[in-house]
Amino acid sequence: MSMVPPGVRSAAWAAGSDAPEKKEVRIGFIPLTDCASVVMAAVNKFDEKYGIKIIPTKEASWAGVRDKLVNGELDMAHVLYGLIYGVHMGIGGPKKDMANLMTLNNNGQAITLSKALATKGATDVGSLAALMKKEPREYTFAQTFPTGTHAMWLYYWLASGGVNPFKDVKSIVVPPPQMVANMRVGNMDGFCVGEPWNHRAIMDGIGITAATTQDVWKDHPEKILGTTSEFVQKNPNTCRAVIMAVLEASRWIDANISNKMKMAEVIAQKAYVNTSVDAINQRILGRYQNGLGKTWDDPNHMKFFNDGAVNYPYLSDGMWFLTQHKRWGLLKDHPDYLAVAKKINQTELYAQAASKLGISVPKSPLRSSKLIDGVVWDGSNPAKYADGFKVKV
Repeated sequence: MSMVPPGVRSAAWAAGSDAPEKKEVRIGFIPLTDCASVVMAAVNKFDEKYGIKIIPTKEASWAGVRDKLVNGELDMAHVLYGLIYGVHMGIGGPKKDMANLMTLNNNGQAITLSKALATKGATDVGSLAALMKKEPREYTFAQTFPTGTHAMWLYYWLASGGVNPFKDVKSIVVPPPQMVANMRVGNMDGFCVGEPWNHRAIMDGIGITAATTQDVWKDHPEKILGTTSEFVQKNPNTCRAVIMAVLEASRWIDANISNKMKMAEVIAQKAYVNTSVDAINQRILGRYQNGLGKTWDDPNHMKFFNDGAVNYPYLSDGMWFLTQHKRWGLLKDHPDYLAVAKKINQTELYAQAASKLGISVPKSPLRSSKLIDGVVWDGSNPAKYADGFKVKV
């Protein structure tokens, strides 16, 4: 196959003769609501249409996912955006060239504060900062992986209130399904994690939602379909087939309320998230409560497809994580932001898969967003952006 020029290969694939190189694809996931598109691609048999079989494998921690991706035990994973970038850069674990096939979801994570803090008036970042000044002690916050999305949302949120996450608080790593139990026994004052664990903390009466991550960055990228660069090189047709199956599942989930409810019933099962359906099914519809009597409908709840707007692997999204890794001293020097993002984010492979399904692809691989602190990120000058924050390491 390697003797065939690339242009001829893609023409052959377009004619439908390029079968997947690997029929069974092991995709790791962590028990979180946003593993849904990977799980539903297998459960609804969207994978079979493209000549593959997705085997979702439940993992215990993000560090475990990282290790199994790097050593090839997993072919792909539902994984934190920043984890893939961290591994590629050699921070937060062994260094290996990585790939992002597509974004799995936008929005839908949250920052939870303990009931104990809430009773003292700390219900948002401003009142938290005020309480920390008034009652100085060691405040402990948990995230799920040092270079991951939750660490970055937590740090960004704290910093927006003038709290330095590396000087003013202690930061610890806890796997998502263990967050609620750890808060129950008083191991932390707050945490940032994906659903359903923030809502679960409210249901169990031990925490309140101080902020959603869509408050921090509307339509932010969250989990991605990650793999190694080596896997993509060896199995481009398999990768395209998986992207197509997961895109179909994403479109199916977002199509209507009935599908969302079915999805909640499936992923609540023991084999997947292992929680009650009612811990999942409210927030996926945008029905929020904060645990203190406030309820609201959030139009920017977790989206899996949103007419394809969710899934494109924007280069600027990947670059943003690098800017935060630099901001917090995880990267010592400025990388070549754009070059790294181009290497990791498989925009061409994604565009081929999307076009087969009639899903439109944005005109530019960069997008512009205004975050909670009023600062605009558009990918145009990442080094200046990274250095421009008042609160940093």
